Amino acid sequence: MVIVLNSAAPPPVAGPVSAPGLALIGVGPGNPDWLTLAAHQALQQAEVVAYPVARRDATGMAATIVERFLLPEQQRLPLVFPMVRAMEALRPAWIAAADALAAAVTAGRRVVFLCEGDVSLFATGSYVLLALRQHHPDCPVRLIPGVSSVAAAAAQGAWPLALQQEGLLIRPCPDDAAALQRVLRWAQEENTVLALLKLGQRWRWVQPLLAEHQLLDRALFAERIGWPDQRVLPAAAVPAGERPYFSQLLIRQGGGWADG
Repeated sequence: MVIVLNSAAPPPVAGPVSAPGLALIGVGPGNPDWLTLAAHQALQQAEVVAYPVARRDATGMAATIVERFLLPEQQRLPLVFPMVRAMEALRPAWIAAADALAAAVTAGRRVVFLCEGDVSLFATGSYVLLALRQHHPDCPVRLIPGVSSVAAAAAQGAWPLALQQEGLLIRPCPDDAAALQRVLRWAQEENTVLALLKLGQRWRWVQPLLAEHQLLDRALFAERIGWPDQRVLPAAAVPAGERPYFSQLLIRQGGGWADG
């Protein structure tokens, strides 16, 4: 499925506004203190606060992050996105969300849509933005970036995410060992740090594979970053087994500055 941007659509609006419009806000990976000033300002100005949920009666992780900043008079608008990978099931949800958000803006409301992490990195908000551009090209939209889980994990682990001569590849963890070995070989050849997301049950086989390649001591493991139960520790300290869905791994195969 491909959604094409409408070239005639107005570009995202920059800076805070008080007129009716929509702001897609990155609220970070968990810690409310990581909300940016721009996101906080937009949230305080909003009359409608929309956020993704897996089902209608759920709260949603993004809404939980900003709960303490919400005002009693603000309308809450949960938008349902099924927890599936099939595009044919997700596309109607993106379009329905775009319709609901555009309708609120057309009614003269100031609206924000909350996105966990950064608004443009593996974000539901990105697909909603594309649906808005296709179906509601005149809807004024601005994007407010947020702290990504990758940047937060590196900071919490005091682990340089990428040095000046290094590349950085952020991607979901491959589904099988052969695919991961190909990625590891490429990253080593290209002096590129790997950020592998959504480890979950894959850690059962990823851990022994990294041990085989002597990479556990060169990797940082993080799970549920930004939440009270977060764990950030050397990968060598995490035994093989299933981990939470929101787990990630940072791997540096090349030498740091001290090895140069």
